[in-house]
Amino acid sequence: MAPSTPTPEILADRIRSGDRTTLARAMTLVESRLEADQDVAAETLRLLMPDIGSTHRIGVSGPPGVGKSTLIDTLGMRLLEQGHRVAVLAIDPSSSRSGGSILGDKSRMSRLALEDAAFIRPSPSDLALGGVTRRTREVMFLCEAAGFDRLLIETVGVGQSEIEVEGLTDSFLVLIQPGSGDELQGIKKGILEVADAIAVNKADGEGLALARETVAEYSAALRYQRSRLEGWTPTVTAISGKVGTGVEELVDVLAEHRKALVASGQWESRRTEGLEAWVRQLAEEALLRAWRAAPDLGERLKVQADRVATGELTCRRAADELADH
Repeated sequence: MAPSTPTPEILADRIRSGDRTTLARAMTLVESRLEADQDVAAETLRLLMPDIGSTHRIGVSGPPGVGKSTLIDTLGMRLLEQGHRVAVLAIDPSSSRSGGSILGDKSRMSRLALEDAAFIRPSPSDLALGGVTRRTREVMFLCEAAGFDRLLIETVGVGQSEIEVEGLTDSFLVLIQPGSGDELQGIKKGILEVADAIAVNKADGEGLALARETVAEYSAALRYQRSRLEGWTPTVTAISGKVGTGVEELVDVLAEHRKALVASGQWESRRTEGLEAWVRQLAEEALLRAWRAAPDLGERLKVQADRVATGELTCRRAADELADH
């Protein structure tokens, strides 16, 4: 631990008091790859675990360019008007070549970024699949401990592999473009199976009529899908993140979904499932680190690759032998 890093006890106390600078610093420790930072972050999270659990976690996904950041800016402002404290975790895609990210989502949430009761944290995806980062859950917990009772998680985009956020959140909102019925055929089934609410964005001006047609199309499709929450039928709403129309209705839909979760008992059961998934993820990471740390791994990997190249082994058999060793 660096000399300038506060102790976990100090970090936890400051986060509980709502210190935004300390919150941001703790998030940096969580995302750090340094072992010393990870140790401090882990102990800080342990101290804060009793302070989490009541925040409504809302995942927001959709294809690139659908207007997720603009919608979150407007949605967040509506939640602030209702007296909530809002945290936003904006996941930005990382380059597969450089590993870098633009992290420009905050600039598209200009109103929310100026509010004292709001906190926006852009994070690089670090090439993780699932639309979120490997540390989204821990960062999410820090926001909850800091007193933010509404948490919006913006994913990098939606596709068959970008719906891991569904397992992190209570309510999963999917944004789609007007007239996107044909464009999203490849991912529509995955969306309909996990979405708790669908919003057709950019329902303003010349796009209004097309947005209404898209609402009708998706509403019809949802009749044949089984909701992941018994007794809840996912709604399709026409909205405009830019103008603000339909956002009040969307806020009400999300609030009703929260009530349905609590009434059904799934609010608590999903929390338990989420913690189980977290433990599993950390255990898998620990096993992978141990495997990579094997002193003769590089040499054995080369030997197995050579055996595959000569036809002595199949790739599957070579991998199995390496794993057994």
